[in-house]
Parts: sequence; C-alpha cells; structure tokens
Amino acid sequence: MKIAITGKGGVGKTTFSSMLSRMFAEDGYRVVAVDADPDANLALALGFPRDVYDSLVPISDMKKLVSDRTAAETGTFNKMFKLNPKVDDIPDNYCKEHNGVRLLTLGTVDSGGSGCVCPEHVLLKRLCSHLILQNKDVVVMDMEAGIEHLGRGTAQGVDAFIVVVEPGERSLQTYRKVKKLGNDIGVKKVFVVGNKIRNKEDEEFIIQNLENGEALGFIYYNQDVINSDRSNQSPYDTSEETREQVRVIRDRLMSLQNLK
Repeated sequence: MKIAITGKGGVGKTTFSSMLSRMFAEDGYRVVAVDADPDANLALALGFPRDVYDSLVPISDMKKLVSDRTAAETGTFNKMFKLNPKVDDIPDNYCKEHNGVRLLTLGTVDSGGSGCVCPEHVLLKRLCSHLILQNKDVVVMDMEAGIEHLGRGTAQGVDAFIVVVEPGERSLQTYRKVKKLGNDIGVKKVFVVGNKIRNKEDEEFIIQNLENGEALGFIYYNQDVINSDRSNQSPYDTSEETREQVRVIRDRLMSLQNLK
C-alpha cells in the first residue's frame, strides 16, 4: 500500500504519518516512511534517538551519490545528465531503521525552484517513482502541502492521498487545493483525517465541507501527544487512546482499498 499524507503546516500530518507507519510495522508489514517535507522531522516523531537523527543526511545532500547516479555535477542546470538514474538500491542502502520502520529523508533542492530540471531534482523524482510503482513495501510519504513531489504517473500509482486537516477554514483550503491538483493529474482517491478535534461540532464542521465518503476518521486533541515532542518520544508510545483512533482510520482505509 502506498500512502501520501499532506496538509497545511502545523496540522499534525507528521504525527499522523509516524503513527500510521509504526502501526503498520507493529502489525508485521515492511514499512518505508519517506520524509518529503522540507521541514524534515519525521525521524523524531518515529522515535529515532537524537544522535541518529542528527546523523541523518537527506538524499538531495548526498552530492557524490547524486553525481554518480546522474553522471552530472550537482547544482548544474541545462547540462546533459541521466534522466533515468539507478535508484532501486537506495532504500536498502540509505534507510535508517528504528521501531521496525525504515526511514528515508529526501531533502530539498535549494536552487532553481521546485520545478527545476537539475540532477538532484531528477534523482528525487525518480526515487519517488520507484518507491510508489516498484517497491513492494508499505510506503508512507510525509509531504508538504501539495503533491509537487510526484509526477503524473507516480501520483496515479498512490493508493490514497490523505489530507490532514484541523476544524478550520484555512486548513480546509489546503484540502481543496490538494484535491484539485490531484484531479488535474487523474488522482481520484483523496481522503481526509480530522486532527486536534475537541468535540462533535468539530467533526460536523469538517464533514459538512467534504464530499460523502472522504472522511476516514478523527483524532482528538490529546495533551499527551503534544507533550511527546517535548520529551523526544514518539507520539505512538504516549497515548493508547490516540493509537486506537489511528487504528480505526487505518482499518477504514484498508477496507476501502479491499486490503483488510
């Protein structure tokens, strides 16, 4: 199963991504969690020790790897280089593993814009394509507020786009943006998870702004989950109540995909 999780900054998509990844791993699946957000902190949410987190090097910053695979100097533009670099060995060779989850941090391309045609950009695009279309593991991608990391064919290979929202209009605007971007390239399955829910009124507000069947479930505001960040713990380990809410969402998603 391939899942792309997105949402406005601060809504809790990284928390949800980490808990979903941990849950799949605990249930015996091989899991690759992909940190595709420029503000990369999925490792901490997964519970990686601080020293391991500090040693992580994003793929886009591995200059020798990028150069070797694309046959070009990094940071170059409008030059000849491979557009179909070898990437199939990268998950096995460059993932860090903790709590049964293998983590791959993509990083960002700092120059040339998000649509640049440069070696780093090409390698990341090709790697995302491999993870979604060829890799046999469960893949959970923690993305920024959009789907720009994915090309048309790759995005169509994702089993589900999940937008994490809060009960507020600004958060729902991001959901509408993602849904439109997805529809533009043929992605039909866009679901919503409501986070930081306080009461039934919050649930109803979100449901009223969605189409039927798009809401996978709700995660209620939980101070233990908030405090997990201060204590450098994975939120998965701090609240049984929140775990059960995530499990309901996971099971609904799998039933919709006929995978349960």
